[in-house]
Amino acid sequence: MSFREKGRALPGFLAKSALIAALYALLVLAFSPLSFGPVQFRVAEALTLLPWLFPEAIPGLFVGCLVSNLFGGLGIVDMVFGSLATLVAAWLTRRMPNVFWAAVPPVLINAVVVGTYLSFLLNVPMAATILYVGLGQAGVCFLLGIPLVTLLARVLNQKKTNA
Repeated sequence: MSFREKGRALPGFLAKSALIAALYALLVLAFSPLSFGPVQFRVAEALTLLPWLFPEAIPGLFVGCLVSNLFGGLGIVDMVFGSLATLVAAWLTRRMPNVFWAAVPPVLINAVVVGTYLSFLLNVPMAATILYVGLGQAGVCFLLGIPLVTLLARVLNQKKTNA
């Protein structure tokens, strides 16, 4: 499923990517007490399903995660590995067959990657950290992300048929 047109101009692609990056960073920072640590419910992760609809979301999510992790207090490890996990998850999300499966890569990849490095950085048990990050990610992606993307797809389809 894609709402892109063939041969879309680069400025439009970059503008949408930048908008998604800014929105992601804004949501992380607005909900910062929930966004960082071994137990997290990062509301901005609802946006990680956007690549299923828009390829522009892939670089946007990567940049948004990188910017927001600058303020997380866990340093370069969080900035590099958290952002790369988001990039890989976004790339895989784009390739999923439906919105339900689109929620799976962000949950699994962030649970394993972020959960693993958080356990080392914060000196907490790895299994527990992977579980907590995974549960928070699943809650956001399935409870917020799927309804968000489903509604957005419906609105875009309706707009397309009315045009």
